[in-house]
Amino acid sequence: MSTASINGWSISSISPAQSSLKKATLRPSIFARLNSSPSPPSLIQNKPVFAAPAPIITPTWREDMGKDSYEEAIEGLKNLLSEKGELKAVAAAKVEQITAELQTETPDTKFNPVERIKTGYIQFKKEKYDKNPALYGELAKGQSPKFMVFACSDSRVCPSHVLDFQPGEAFVVRNVANLVPPYDKTKYSGVGAAIEYAVLHLKVEYIVVIGHSACGGIKGLLSFPFDGTSSTDFIEDWVKIALPAKSKVKSDHGGASDAELCGHCEKEAVNVSLGNLLTYPFVREGLVKKTLGLKGGYYDFVKGSFELWGLEFGLSPTFSVKDVATILHWKL
Repeated sequence: MSTASINGWSISSISPAQSSLKKATLRPSIFARLNSSPSPPSLIQNKPVFAAPAPIITPTWREDMGKDSYEEAIEGLKNLLSEKGELKAVAAAKVEQITAELQTETPDTKFNPVERIKTGYIQFKKEKYDKNPALYGELAKGQSPKFMVFACSDSRVCPSHVLDFQPGEAFVVRNVANLVPPYDKTKYSGVGAAIEYAVLHLKVEYIVVIGHSACGGIKGLLSFPFDGTSSTDFIEDWVKIALPAKSKVKSDHGGASDAELCGHCEKEAVNVSLGNLLTYPFVREGLVKKTLGLKGGYYDFVKGSFELWGLEFGLSPTFSVKDVATILHWKL
């Protein structure tokens, strides 16, 4: 076991595991191997992504709000009782009941989406936007992120929270099971457009694909029969991008439990996506010129751990890319 350091974190490497991505066929001949020596670049904090608009929500609150109308109502009832003595016995209890109800706050248990968005924005504006005028002033001018990140749409694994990315640091694509499809101008043009924009226009330096524990998309990949029938409109067709990962883990870990298979497949699907990135010509060009790097990651939110691995790519007259890389996991 050896150790390395990423931005001050202690990293231990474990023995390499073999990963085969047999679909990539490139000319001229290439080799792809791990590069465990360089650390990922430091996160930036002053590069732009968007300009935050002027606040449109300015709620106000006063402690005495509604106090006058409440007191006037009670006083009116008392005056009525003094004028109509015969009502006193009947209404006294009712007045006490109404007073108690008015004075007791009844919590609103129904979720209010507008209120949640409003309070969330107010918190952001007060604690982040107003306290970082220099940062958001730069964000108004444009963006130049160092990272492009592929992450899952799962609400528990937001990469900006997990990796503490600040606005301007990462150009993010999120989808079911954090998959990168192979180059296809028609079928996967949305993902292709994002990669092209990130690599050729934003000039990102690293593309990072991050898988995670308890992924519903990978569970679906393992459970769908893919026998020509379909129970979904889109999901099965999408997750079958990672069918090579399913085949590999079932071959390598045939006796494992469903939970163990899912964990293996969540990581192997990241490797499939790294291999698919090699089918994009502008990605290969960036790798050959060493202006671009590829990283794989895995976030286990059950254990609170994160793994990172890298891929080095280059040209050679004697090697081919039948096996894209042996993956070395760095456990943080």
